Amino acid sequence: MNSISANLNIMIKAAEKASKVLIRDFGEVEKLQVSIKGPSDFVTNSDKKAEKIIIDELSKSRKKFSIISEETGKIENLDTNNFWIIDPIDGTTNFLHGVPHFAISIALMSNNEIISGLIFDPIKNEMFYAEKNNGAFFNNQRIRVSKKKKIEECLFATGGKKEINNNLNNRRSGSAALDMAYVGAGRYDGYFQKDLNIWDIAAGIIIVKEAGGKINDIKCSTIKDHQVLAASNAVYEKMIENLNNF
Repeated sequence: MNSISANLNIMIKAAEKASKVLIRDFGEVEKLQVSIKGPSDFVTNSDKKAEKIIIDELSKSRKKFSIISEETGKIENLDTNNFWIIDPIDGTTNFLHGVPHFAISIALMSNNEIISGLIFDPIKNEMFYAEKNNGAFFNNQRIRVSKKKKIEECLFATGGKKEINNNLNNRRSGSAALDMAYVGAGRYDGYFQKDLNIWDIAAGIIIVKEAGGKINDIKCSTIKDHQVLAASNAVYEKMIENLNNF
């Protein structure tokens, strides 16, 4: 086990605690009460319950830290240099349809820079995490981005409603957080998407960077309308050349 900071340890504990609720609710997905939050954005009791557990757990040890969260928005506490950025279920549509591909995403932003992040897929029991200058890990094993160089051998991920014209072999999995985690782990060679919120991508940013990948410049203090281009250094430019209307 690599040595991790106290903050990351708190994040891991919070994610594991919240995951118990999600696993149980996912098993009863047909009974969930669903309220419509937006045209494509359903929110469930599970989302709210998981978020509450995560915030309670993080706040126990770090009462002063501020919070940016999908369900509750921005909460400024005494310490506005440090923000927890939380997405209790990234991949809610998958969750609602009983598709086992969603994740809890928690990041810590310090002075507008993401310094640690974790993405936890509770159904597959896969935890990806990274800290600034300390590498990226998957279930305690060090991970690196893919080494492929030929674009035709690569597999990319994308998502969202808008079609992005591209000549790339790509997948739409329905979870931005897991797409970015998979780039960090070398499962995907790159990821491109528009119209993202900071909680979708905050943890993924540091995981990709610490796994040796390249990512476009993202202003983390801004909440909405992010676009992401992430890949290994070897194919980053080639990926961009193959995107026509990005």
